[in-house]
Amino acid sequence: MDALKTAQYARALYSVHGDRAEAEAAQKMRESEAAGNAQQAKDWQAVRSTIRQIRGPNQG
Repeated sequence: MDALKTAQYARALYSVHGDRAEAEAAQKMRESEAAGNAQQAKDWQAVRSTIRQIRGPNQG
């Protein structure tokens, strides 16, 4: 998945799930790994990282 598509997925997931979006991407990544889809898992990891950037630093 290219960087533009990754960013689009991340924004869409974040707009739907808000702060749960990162957890959703992590779950998809784990499901992909369990199914043996390494490339798909890598794509979900990239989406998760992008969501983390969108969210910004954790506020304490």
